[in-house]
Amino acid sequence: MNYIDYIIIVTYIVGFLGLGFFFKDNKDSKDYFLGGNSLGWFPLSLSTMATQLSAISFISAPAFVGLKLNGGMKWLTFELAVPLAMIFIMLVIIPPLYRSGIVSIYEFVEKRFDASTRLILSIVFQISRALGTGVMVYTIAFILQAVLNIDFVYTILIISVITIVYSWQGGMKAVVWGDAIQMIILFAGLVICLYYGWDLVQANGGFSASLSPDRLQVIDYNWGFSKGEEYGVVPMIVGGFFLYASYYGCDQTQAQRLLSAKNEKTIRQLLLANGLLRFPVVFVYCFMGLVVGSLALSTPDFMAEISQVTQTHFPEEYAKTGFKPDLMIPVFILKYLPHGMIGILMVGIMSAAMSSLSSTINSLSAVTVEDFFNRGNKKLSNEQYMQVSKISVVFWGAVCIGAAFLFGGSDSPVIEIINAIGSVFYGPVLATFVLAIFSKKVNAQGMKAGIIIAVLINLIFSKTMQEMLGLDFGFSIFWMWLNFTGFILAVAIAYLVSVLTKAEAKELTQIEHTFKWPDLLAKEPVILISFFVVILTISYLVPTIFS
Repeated sequence: MNYIDYIIIVTYIVGFLGLGFFFKDNKDSKDYFLGGNSLGWFPLSLSTMATQLSAISFISAPAFVGLKLNGGMKWLTFELAVPLAMIFIMLVIIPPLYRSGIVSIYEFVEKRFDASTRLILSIVFQISRALGTGVMVYTIAFILQAVLNIDFVYTILIISVITIVYSWQGGMKAVVWGDAIQMIILFAGLVICLYYGWDLVQANGGFSASLSPDRLQVIDYNWGFSKGEEYGVVPMIVGGFFLYASYYGCDQTQAQRLLSAKNEKTIRQLLLANGLLRFPVVFVYCFMGLVVGSLALSTPDFMAEISQVTQTHFPEEYAKTGFKPDLMIPVFILKYLPHGMIGILMVGIMSAAMSSLSSTINSLSAVTVEDFFNRGNKKLSNEQYMQVSKISVVFWGAVCIGAAFLFGGSDSPVIEIINAIGSVFYGPVLATFVLAIFSKKVNAQGMKAGIIIAVLINLIFSKTMQEMLGLDFGFSIFWMWLNFTGFILAVAIAYLVSVLTKAEAKELTQIEHTFKWPDLLAKEPVILISFFVVILTISYLVPTIFS
């Protein structure tokens, strides 16, 4: 890097500090956490994608496609269920949540069940999201250290402190518009990498000359029930549907964006945009992975550079766990791109990390304030609300920084526990909201039993947990299925316990769902169903297209 690249990075940092100042006038909770319900579909859709397509995706997905063992274009199967999940959220989940006028989506759970059910979901969300985000920040900071020769302590602080400052000042408006800008920078970075990589690969005989045909395969018909069976089309569609329906509709990080929309029409527009735009973006960075991976495999100096950086900057355990391929994109940026472009791409990596972090601390703060300080008879005044909200932003920002330092680089099973919880919890959470909306028979005792037992059973059959505890039950399923099994188990157990306890179930007297089957014939669902067929067809034809 030279002075041009550093000027670009400094300009980016100053610009985002100014963004918080620009949006500093927040009058109340609706302004601070929901943007005053004034945000349109365009910035919200970009913000939603930026949060999901994090720095880990920017770096690890291309590495998975191009270099990682047993990797390849099957990464695209993560996108197959997205359009279907957007339809479900659009028609079933969000309308009652939006009409309820809530800030924390877990307040909706209390209205239907009870306070303890709300707190169970809220506390698990806060702990898992904060620790998981800390690990993400650590990973990106360590990668930046490896390629920039800047101590990871400083990279963590740069990424985190800037994000905390503009999130603290500007609230949801700053977060959403910041994410939108960061998404544009991220996509520009992908296109730049693809452009320069393609020219270099063509000069080396084309990417098909050095890549195994197996890496071009997207559709696999395995069911994910045996060892080594992963990314099969059935578990990725079925499990992926429950994962994305839960993540986008029942996770505060994403649902808060939907609740910030001007109206329900805006929500439908942003969900439609997200359902249509995610696949092209992911396709681009998967294709970039093929291109840059082909270049690395056909260029000994490139592979030697990755190995040298790994040996110099990373502890031995990272090489053991296959961390090395994640350096493919950062090393490519520094080795093959001109100055100026390097600065833009480094900003792209920082943008991806900061968009995920800003969304996390804003949603964690909203949940903390609403679920612990502004509930029941303990309503805060407007001034108190804003004070507590801003303190919460700083607090959760500090927690994420602390998690990055404490857990990011250790071999502690804490990280594996976090990942295991992430893979088993989405189904029960989705079940909670679906039953809250549709069921009049499930009571609070049944719902809490459903959540807890479903999570525990999922953990038993989680391959990650079995390996962590040194257990072997002779059977484990691909983790994507856990989103489906968690949902089914939670629903079945909730009904069973409700029947056995015979306790009265609360009803949502003021908020009712309005879903009717003819709604599936509306414009947005028809477009998304058609797009699902299109991406399934494209995925099937990828080996033919690139061979």
